[in-house]
Amino acid sequence: MSEAAADPMHDLLDAMLAVASELDLPAVLDRFVQVSAELTGATYAAINVLDHHGESTTFVHAGVPTAVARMLGHAPHARGVLGRIPIEGALRLDDLTQHPAFQGFPPGHPPMGSFLGASVRVADQVFGQLYLSEKPGGFTPQDERTVIALAAAAGVAVANAQLYEEAARREHWLRAGQDITTMLLEGVDEEDALEHIARTARAVAGADAAALALPGVGGRLVIELADGHGADRLLGTAMPEGGRAWTVMTEGRGLLTPSLSRSRTVRAPVMRSYGPAMFAPLQTSGRGVGVLVLLRRIGAPEFEDGDLTTAESFASQAALAYVLAEARHAQDVAALLDERERIARDLHDLAIQQLFATGMQLENVRRRAAGGVDPDELSSILEEALDNVDSSVRQIRQIVHELRDPDAATGLVERLRRESSLARTGLGFAPSVVITLDGVPLDDDLDEDRIDDRVGPPLTGDVVAVVREGLANAARHAHASSVIVRVDVRGTGPLGHVLVEVEDDGAGLPAVRERASGTSNLASRARQHGGTFTLGAPPDGRGTLLTWQAPLA
Repeated sequence: MSEAAADPMHDLLDAMLAVASELDLPAVLDRFVQVSAELTGATYAAINVLDHHGESTTFVHAGVPTAVARMLGHAPHARGVLGRIPIEGALRLDDLTQHPAFQGFPPGHPPMGSFLGASVRVADQVFGQLYLSEKPGGFTPQDERTVIALAAAAGVAVANAQLYEEAARREHWLRAGQDITTMLLEGVDEEDALEHIARTARAVAGADAAALALPGVGGRLVIELADGHGADRLLGTAMPEGGRAWTVMTEGRGLLTPSLSRSRTVRAPVMRSYGPAMFAPLQTSGRGVGVLVLLRRIGAPEFEDGDLTTAESFASQAALAYVLAEARHAQDVAALLDERERIARDLHDLAIQQLFATGMQLENVRRRAAGGVDPDELSSILEEALDNVDSSVRQIRQIVHELRDPDAATGLVERLRRESSLARTGLGFAPSVVITLDGVPLDDDLDEDRIDDRVGPPLTGDVVAVVREGLANAARHAHASSVIVRVDVRGTGPLGHVLVEVEDDGAGLPAVRERASGTSNLASRARQHGGTFTLGAPPDGRGTLLTWQAPLA
């Protein structure tokens, strides 16, 4: 075998080996086209990947100048002579223009005579066609065998690329479903989550528009959320009873439509402005939440069965997350009702009963005063009654304070740890928090209770606010790599104090400070308690040190 003959055979082997590793379909098909032309001596060669309607989805060619191909426009479909290429074997013609199925060339098409074509397939599944034209002297039986082998290898390439694309699409749907579940279970507003469902589904499915049809007043199914092309026109559209959306929701099975614009059964006029459509039920455990509708423009490729399968899985996962979020919301409402009931019990069992007892004492004083009882004894009863009134007032104030500030019932240490956790997002790392009691690090829960007893609720709120502001300033301005929060509670009563320090290793204070609203608030909080506030540099001169101190109540 000559070197000239060996090179094309080497190229053929390379092209076939590339099938096992190449996932860029146009690139590997281009390789097959070039090799096909070289091995057979054809002037023109092409591989046309088709959908199940015979419409071209990927067209790769060789021999036709780029300018001419651009002028010809769309790729040829499996019609005319191309439609006669058999599933098995090949179609070999001396002059394709003499074939009974020949329908002529479009304007500007180069003349072609000899022709050789074979189906690109794997087993019984046909993916497209490989065909060549214009070989001097015509194609031979050996060319026919070569093209059949190349078409079979190209079929493997197409199958691999489609499987990879389908797996990637399925992974995108799965990741999108997980994101929706996380959003809903983290407490995102349900309407925001539904908007995210529509937006995500449209992007993953390659649709031009997405809509959510949800049950409305009177049992009507109405498009309440839409995203993409024509979203404004879709909003508020009622899905006719008995139509596609109703069928999908009631039967719990998805549905594909090749083209809404060509369908005679579409009763919602706005839907006729779209082509291919896919309907997936938002359903879980037999409960229909709504219908996900994905739409493409007229003339766009149709959705495939694999698209529907993954969209149904995504919709089911989204529906389950939505139902769980609803259940959690109902649980939160129940917890709120329980809390109100607890408050009512506290008011009844503590404050109201104590006030009732005080009233009984005062009634006793009135009766004794009328009977001429010793004034000293009456004074003792009155003092006890006044003490009870003061106690009731304190209890009511505490209950009201807890209503205004849900964190009031949470200890200082726990609230500071929560602030540290929340600051991680803004800082990019977790700040260090050191809490000491009389200079000694906390040892157990008993120490935490001692801190709460010494600091008291009003001062606790200010300490937390100071730490929050200090961490926020570090996140906004410092560009630091580390932040440490130190809180020390020393002594008891007015002679004791709480010291808060927030120190970072960042850029330090600017020479000119434009805004100081946050630090003014810190200074104001310190003055309210008779304390002090300073903002400067740490002893080593690097970064910023916030110092806030207030006496214990």
